Amino acid sequence: MARSTPAAAKPSTPAPVTGVGHPGRARIPARTLRTDRYWVQPAITFGVLFAFIIYATIRAFWNGAYYSAPYISPFYSPCLSTNCVPGTGEVHLLGDWWKLSPALIILIFPLGFRMTCYYYRKAYFRSFWLSPPACAVAEPHGAYSGETRFPLILNNIHRYFFYAGLVFNVILTYDAILGFRNADGEWGHMGLGTLVLLTNATLLWLYSLSCHSCRHAIGGRLKHFSAHPLRYKGWTFVSRLNTRHMLFAWVSLVGVALTDAYVACLAAGVFNDPKFF
Repeated sequence: MARSTPAAAKPSTPAPVTGVGHPGRARIPARTLRTDRYWVQPAITFGVLFAFIIYATIRAFWNGAYYSAPYISPFYSPCLSTNCVPGTGEVHLLGDWWKLSPALIILIFPLGFRMTCYYYRKAYFRSFWLSPPACAVAEPHGAYSGETRFPLILNNIHRYFFYAGLVFNVILTYDAILGFRNADGEWGHMGLGTLVLLTNATLLWLYSLSCHSCRHAIGGRLKHFSAHPLRYKGWTFVSRLNTRHMLFAWVSLVGVALTDAYVACLAAGVFNDPKFF
């Protein structure tokens, strides 16, 4: 009886080599031949995003100075737990069991929307992970798996965060309308805080409507635009906004932080809200 020989082991597929170790890269010691200050833009992006992360984290754990009638901070709206400041609403979905700051729950959705946004992917890929830091600049990583593994695979749920973001936009717009009431709940009031909340809501709508997911939701999967004239008009409108998506992303990010800071200053008694009538 012939002795069976073990099957030859299949050679393992080597991991793809990228960046400065790529075999097709020019054999030069420098990481790039670019002579301009290509690192300035990713450095600024890193600084602004990191500053916002620090600020939002501090404000989320602060659990205070977020309501000055009739204004509420966008970080704390809607106030979902019963430990909210009186006057901030009656939407207490979390009940009594949630003892921490309600902002820790609320910020999951707008931050999830931004972190999975197509533009912000480019921003933090280049600024935080240097993948790559700029065009024609090799990345330092030895391999690249794309968005097929954790945590980047979570970017695929961006469209669902988009719909959740629209709900919060409606809520913040309602908060801005409530800004036309005075501290006693009477209509006919308008202060600088009213304009601040209105501006914040407008910028957030522009950022959401210029989103790639919004463009796909309105005009995607259509074979003939001529058969859907209303959707075509909507798609044309959001397509124009989409060309300024990067601008709206940054302006709305700074705007929501400034809005929270303004309400916090009012609630802490730093200054009084200037009133127009």
